[in-house]
Amino acid sequence: MALHRLFSLSALIRSAVAVTLRRNLGVSSVLGARVDLDPVQKLFVDKIRDYNAKSKAVAGGVVEGGTAYAKNVTEEVTKLQRLYGGGDLAKFPDFKFQDPKYDEAAK
Repeated sequence: MALHRLFSLSALIRSAVAVTLRRNLGVSSVLGARVDLDPVQKLFVDKIRDYNAKSKAVAGGVVEGGTAYAKNVTEEVTKLQRLYGGGDLAKFPDFKFQDPKYDEAAK
């Protein structure tokens, strides 16, 4: 009885390993094949790589933002601070709710 379970469990594990290896081989063969891109795909990939290089150069800022963009952002932040009473707009506000005090009614 125990030997039969061991063999059935062994067959189950063997089939799971076979499926996993087959899938991994299928994926790695596709990834390993070097296929030339068509011109549109190549242009798209080149633009993505160019944008990636530019975004690393500005370190978290806006890519190709320029001085006009920075001036506009500063004006908008100033307008929001004036409209909503100042404070740090980059920080999430702290809400403080107080429980209402209930007076027990005299019986």
